[in-house]
Amino acid sequence: MATPYSVIQRSGDVSADRARVAEIVQEVGAGLVVVGLPLSLDGSEGPAARAALEEADALRQVLDVPVECHDERLTSVTANRSLTEAGVTGRKRRRAREAGAVDQAAAAVVLQSWLDTRRSGGGI
Repeated sequence: MATPYSVIQRSGDVSADRARVAEIVQEVGAGLVVVGLPLSLDGSEGPAARAALEEADALRQVLDVPVECHDERLTSVTANRSLTEAGVTGRKRRRAREAGAVDQAAAAVVLQSWLDTRRSGGGI
C-alpha cells in the first residue's frame, strides 16, 4: 500500500530540488521514482504533461534509480474525497491543502495506481 513520505516545496533552484529528491531516494532506499503525469482528461499531453516529462528526464540524469511517469488524472479529486471521508472538511481542508496534505495524498494515489497497474500486469 502506498503511503505519502513528504512534500518537497520548490525552492526556485531546480538543481537543489533535484538534489533533495536524490537525498530522499537514498534515505528510503527507493528502487524507482514515479512521477505523476498530468495528462488532459482526453489523454493528450498538454503543457503541464510536457513539463512533467521534462522533469522526469532531468531526474533520470541525477538519480541512480529508474524514473517512470504515471497518469495522475483525477488524483487530486480522489485525494480530496479521501480527506472528506476522513472527516477533514472546511477550514481543516484549507489548512491541510496549505500544509501539502492534499499533494501527499494525491502522490500516494498516483503511486498506488502505479502499483495496482503493475500488479494486474498492465503498463503504460
